[in-house]
Amino acid sequence: MPELEASGATPFAELSPDRVIAAIERLGFVCDGRVLALNSYENRVYQIGLESGTPLVAKFYRPGRWTRAAILEEHDFSLSLAAGDVPVVPPLVVGGESLHAFEGYEYAVFERRGGRWPELGTSDDCVLMGRFLGRLHLIGAAGRFVHRRRLGSQEFGWQARDIVLDCPMIPEYVVGKYADLTESLLERTDSALETMSLVTQLRIHGDCHRGNILWTEAGPHFVDLDDCMTGPAIQDLWMLLAGSRDEMRRQMTDYVEGYEQFRPFDRIELALIEPLRALRLVHYSGWLAARWRDPAFPRAFPWFGEPRYWENHLTALAEQLDAMDAEPLDL
Repeated sequence: MPELEASGATPFAELSPDRVIAAIERLGFVCDGRVLALNSYENRVYQIGLESGTPLVAKFYRPGRWTRAAILEEHDFSLSLAAGDVPVVPPLVVGGESLHAFEGYEYAVFERRGGRWPELGTSDDCVLMGRFLGRLHLIGAAGRFVHRRRLGSQEFGWQARDIVLDCPMIPEYVVGKYADLTESLLERTDSALETMSLVTQLRIHGDCHRGNILWTEAGPHFVDLDDCMTGPAIQDLWMLLAGSRDEMRRQMTDYVEGYEQFRPFDRIELALIEPLRALRLVHYSGWLAARWRDPAFPRAFPWFGEPRYWENHLTALAEQLDAMDAEPLDL
């Protein structure tokens, strides 16, 4: 769940391949001139070829999005997980530092790791994924964030809604219905989150969908924790669910089986699945609206300004409102 701020800036306009190479070489690496842009919108991520050895991956953080202290908390969390044998790819520490600066950009470098999209098509896969998250949360619960965000409906919901309502990409005939549906959803979400305020909050990945996971023969791993935050454990589990209600129940049962090999899972958190799904639906459109003047976004999401997208979005919001009336998933 990327942070939102409506801005007309194009913060990566000056990040040329020559600057990328210069930033890497100032750390002592010798580049061979190959710079491959990888799939990333919020930040800019590149695979950098080296004269000797395997290529590196460099992540240049979106200027102004995070404070330096918040980025360092991400790095410290990642390094703590790696030290605890949790399969993540932490930033490389070069010259005693994991975060570097060059000509206005802050960046980190990582080992290149491969993997495939996790299908999670078998019970064994789901149990293994649950074990992975249980280990991650075991370490996450052992410390706390000071500078990272806390999951909540104000920033991730109401703020996103305001940005969409101010966005020229939303068709005028959709505005009223969108405003009514999102108000109802977020009021329900506010109530659910307030009711669940006593649920344990811990350091979590925060954006744990399948696109952020790489799977190898050894199992799953994360390549970075850019959106790590404080929140309930269920936030890192519910986005892995897919299919019918019965299929999701079977998947969650397997995730929890693996998870509880490392730490208990409070079943009361299952009641947060649909409120958190509602929050993500609202947040996603807000994220696109907030970033629209970054040239990478119109190229990657050209359908965002089309009436069909907004009509389908209204349908999804209405269906989500109905889903919040259903009984919570039970195991």
